[in-house]
Amino acid sequence: MAKEECITQWNKTGDTSTLRNRKTFPTSEKTFSTPSTPVSKDRNCQTAGHSSEDDTLSSNGTSAQFSAGGSLSNEPPSKVLLMLVVGLSFSTRLYKITEPPHVCWDETHFGKMGSYYINRTFFFDVHPPLGKMLIGLAGYLTSYDGTFPFIKPGDKYGHHNYWGMRGFCAVLGSFLPVFAYLIVLELSQSHTAALITACLLIFDTGCITISQYILLDPILMFFIMAAVLSMVKFSQQRQRPFAASWWLWLVLTGVNLAGALGVKFVGLFVILLVGLNTVWDLWGLLGELSLSLVDIAKHFLARVIGLILLPLFLYVTIFAIHFVVLNKTGPGDGFFSSAFQSRLIGNNLHNASMPEYLAYGSTITVKNLRIAGGYLHSHWHLYPEGVGARQQQVTAYLHKDYNNLWLVHKEDNNESQSGTPDLVRHGDVIRLEHKETTRNLHSHLHEAPLTKKHFQVTGYGINGTGDTNDLWQVEVCGGRKGDLVKVLRSKVRFLHRATGCVLYSSGKTLPKWGWEQVEVTCSPYLKETPSSQWNIEDHINPKLPNISLSVLKPHFLEILLESHIVMIRGNSGLKPKDNEMNSKPWHWPINYQGLRFSGVNETEYRVYLLGNPVLWWINLASLGLYLIMVAVASVALHRGFSLGQKRMEHSHVLMRGGGLLLLGWLLHYAPFYTMGRVLYYHHYFPAMLFSTMLTGITLDILLKSADLLLRPPYSDWLQRVGQVVLLFTVLYSFYLFHPLSYGMTGPLAHEPGSAMAGLKWMDSWEF
Repeated sequence: MAKEECITQWNKTGDTSTLRNRKTFPTSEKTFSTPSTPVSKDRNCQTAGHSSEDDTLSSNGTSAQFSAGGSLSNEPPSKVLLMLVVGLSFSTRLYKITEPPHVCWDETHFGKMGSYYINRTFFFDVHPPLGKMLIGLAGYLTSYDGTFPFIKPGDKYGHHNYWGMRGFCAVLGSFLPVFAYLIVLELSQSHTAALITACLLIFDTGCITISQYILLDPILMFFIMAAVLSMVKFSQQRQRPFAASWWLWLVLTGVNLAGALGVKFVGLFVILLVGLNTVWDLWGLLGELSLSLVDIAKHFLARVIGLILLPLFLYVTIFAIHFVVLNKTGPGDGFFSSAFQSRLIGNNLHNASMPEYLAYGSTITVKNLRIAGGYLHSHWHLYPEGVGARQQQVTAYLHKDYNNLWLVHKEDNNESQSGTPDLVRHGDVIRLEHKETTRNLHSHLHEAPLTKKHFQVTGYGINGTGDTNDLWQVEVCGGRKGDLVKVLRSKVRFLHRATGCVLYSSGKTLPKWGWEQVEVTCSPYLKETPSSQWNIEDHINPKLPNISLSVLKPHFLEILLESHIVMIRGNSGLKPKDNEMNSKPWHWPINYQGLRFSGVNETEYRVYLLGNPVLWWINLASLGLYLIMVAVASVALHRGFSLGQKRMEHSHVLMRGGGLLLLGWLLHYAPFYTMGRVLYYHHYFPAMLFSTMLTGITLDILLKSADLLLRPPYSDWLQRVGQVVLLFTVLYSFYLFHPLSYGMTGPLAHEPGSAMAGLKWMDSWEF
């Protein structure tokens, strides 16, 4: 009787959904968008209707009582599977975490930057600071003292506690299969699809390798996957708007978006994914006539707060902490303006004092006002044959250096030898003599090395003796004739008297013969730009009184803006070094080429970053298979074929859940085709995560469609055989290729007796 009363009670509410264990389904497609009805107060009703939290609508609109192939009641217990995934993921990532005991690949950069945070030493990097700060914090908490130099790959760690930083990255990397499992489970409501996804990631040699070292990639991917999981969980709360759990997942989405962007600018791609999903979500809310405009406005403002203002606040906070911690002068000073440097303890501009006005006879450094424009610099090396006149090179150098020093002379060398020196004024004609080489700053009508419409700038003469091409007229920007040149504060241009051009830092990096320093030219285009503007930074003249420079310290927003301009320009200017692996985006999905993390010859401990080829090629095939399945389902729906309830569920999961993952893959992969900077294989790993999740959904639905070929129970047998073959393929391929991750010694792959003998399936693989 209780059961009959319960069914009657559900019918009274107007619920058209099926009962949990019924095998007949309503034919209306509206089942997928039917809201959950309130749970009955009768405890006995819990087996008859939508009775638990599992029955709320999933993010793809399907009721959680349905998996892609039927009721979840036939699935293994979710907690057991989740614990299995967690155990396998952590064990594969933390295994041999201390091997090899030397610096591998980019640990030389990010381990060193972690040391900088421990020592509070300022440095420059093209990425935002959160990842390096967390690495430094992990090292600090595990008793690493920040003294290891991280000079080059292969350097032995010795007694230094490097395992904490590696372990931290490995732990975050261990969460990736777990997050993927939960995301796919939410999107498909199928434990099988989630388990396929988790297995593909757990036993991928590439994911293991990139998680085991002191790198930004596992930290970045942790925040990307956490943001996607939070977004999907938030969508699950659509029937409980503004409840505590609704706010929790909204806030966590915003926090993880800030984390992803705070590690690398690639985090912008997941921000775009969440943004597009949010717009689609709001568009759906706008179509719900049961909601008033006030309700819709509340939804909109909540998302603005959680997904825009909160991430922005956290992102700015990351930089505030970064600037507070790194308060000592270091190797990154020269990339930033003089005012920026004046806030760094130990910098020659920090709490410094120097003569206020530029004078003849002074020793100075001249800094270009273009961000990362560099200091005016020269050295003994000459321009090579065929590059203008074969005279001494003049460049812009981004670091403090003795070769940045210049002496200021009058055009006739007639300077006062005693008493107060004459001051330099707007309109004066001067000579700049390089202090180390005694050659004058010089220009002529030869074309510049890289900027062909500009003139070459060289060092010419000896002991200050040269010719009329050494004369430059000082122009204070915005000044009038007779105005004095203020140190640090005046924007100055140097006009070449003979040719009429202006001294210019092009921002272009010279080839090896120019020591990869920045090109300096003389531009015939006289428009005022930061590239043609300079300031006097260091000013040494014992004959003049000094003033304090503390008034020049910039505000937080000024240094925040400057740091971003420097990072963006530095990122776009990255170029490959000699013998360094770089690749093209089309290489990545086919696993064309990996990266050497450690070792080259048979006597060394070799680690090679390469995705499990079998799994990556399954991912690639699944992308094509997914598109075919969606096309077939779309045509069938458009033609009005009766697919049955299960097929409708499959189609919905493919189009909504799979479509979200396909969009994530495209957003994290396609933009690299437009980038001009150097690209590497590891840039594909965030996109690979989305591809793998899509593979899990696609293969699960493919296997569950076995009843299109055979009748039960043969279709069930075929499905189980397919799952077993897939699992065996994953495990056996991992067995074959696991030495790539956990280290190889002895003969190389093409030599007899190698652990990888016969496994070098592509000539481009270098193990």
